[in-house]
Amino acid sequence: MGTYTATVAWARGDQVFTDGKYSRRHVWRFDGGIEVPAASSPHVVKPPLSPLDTVDPEEAFVASLSSCHMLFFIDYARRAGFRLDSYVDDAEGILAKDAEGRMAMTVVTLRPKAVFSGEKLPAGEDIAQLHHKAHDACFIANSVKAEVRVEPR
Repeated sequence: MGTYTATVAWARGDQVFTDGKYSRRHVWRFDGGIEVPAASSPHVVKPPLSPLDTVDPEEAFVASLSSCHMLFFIDYARRAGFRLDSYVDDAEGILAKDAEGRMAMTVVTLRPKAVFSGEKLPAGEDIAQLHHKAHDACFIANSVKAEVRVEPR
């Protein structure tokens, strides 16, 4: 349906590099001119080589799954005639060894809280169905082998 691009750029600058003590800071550039400061996870490469004021690939993976799920959820809520006021997801990803013994994001848990208002309010079963439909439709969830759990709050 489409092609999506990102430019990831890093430069050595005046760092020695061969000693392994180089900054992992880099930038992600997306269409529309958005730039996101990025680096390796501070859990993998300790600060200051992985600056804390950046997004790491593992966080971006979790955010991507959460964002995709949310976008489908809010659209399905609208289609069902519910008025959604806010949606906040405290998502979490677990990096661990997979079945083959390789490090991987093995589980991502979405913990969305949706707040509705108006005359037509969804019951618990309605909310569960909206999440089920959103999960089934999410392009990112359909693209990964990590288990993706949805635990509405």
